[in-house]
Amino acid sequence: MNVASSISPVITADNESLKRDFPLKPFAIRHKLSGHPLLTLPRIAQLASSMPRDLIEYNSGDAAISQDPDKVKSVDLDPIEVVNRIQTAGAWMVLKRIEKTPEYRQLLEDALTSVARARGFKSIEDAGFSQIEGFLFVSSPNSTTPFHMDAEDNFFVQIHGEKVFAVYDNRDGKIADDAQVEHSTVKHRNVPFHESFRPRGTEFNLDAGDGCYIPYQWPHWVKTAGSYSISMAITWKTEEVRRLNDLHRFNSMLRSLGLPQAAPGKNPALDAMKLAVYRTAAAIIEPLRGSETMRRIIRRIALGKNANYYLKKA
Repeated sequence: MNVASSISPVITADNESLKRDFPLKPFAIRHKLSGHPLLTLPRIAQLASSMPRDLIEYNSGDAAISQDPDKVKSVDLDPIEVVNRIQTAGAWMVLKRIEKTPEYRQLLEDALTSVARARGFKSIEDAGFSQIEGFLFVSSPNSTTPFHMDAEDNFFVQIHGEKVFAVYDNRDGKIADDAQVEHSTVKHRNVPFHESFRPRGTEFNLDAGDGCYIPYQWPHWVKTAGSYSISMAITWKTEEVRRLNDLHRFNSMLRSLGLPQAAPGKNPALDAMKLAVYRTAAAIIEPLRGSETMRRIIRRIALGKNANYYLKKA
């Protein structure tokens, strides 16, 4: 099906990659977001000033690829100062859930609409792009984002500066096993890196206008070059990804009670029962998450005392 687009494509990729590799393997993309007024340092500082503190995470960019999350160096600046001084701050920062701001929501939807139409769909809903979320990154020169996994699919776009984005194939579980995948989903995203993983990696050298597609739970690390970096993750969750994430969360909660659990997929009938119980409870709790204080409390109860690791004074 060929569907004409009424808007100029925001994200473009080789058609063969969209047909052959999406959504199972990483590939390079191009985009038209560099220089967008919403993605400049002054506007990002303004956004940071308006966001709840628990949706902003930042620390030192002086990190190892295989970084122990308990030994991450902090940065003694407030979020707005980090943005304004990013060239010299030696920091890495992410503003989470930027889709909660309407202008940014539209930006994310326009980007995914161009991908949906390139794949022959009329809309992002038809293409299966649901629970759309955005994460905006600013990083100082020569900063490292340690090896980690993300619990969503992701079009990563480089807005300013240069960086290397290295992504690794873990489909056989030889980099991160079931227990590590669960831990990265519900507790801390970092996973250990070993040099033996190198043959499994694909490195994308990104400049402004470049990007890459990163599949669900493919481990990756990132390094910036000699200038500050602005980049953005345009993410979504399919129904299957939401199912897996919910099962990981419920399994983790049960395991914390001393009840060993099989990984999702090992017992489909039991998975279905768990999912029903978890989602019933989540529907009751979700309205409480409008409060930042309650979000912190819920994370601490559900995920443990270190769940708010990015809130240095929590």
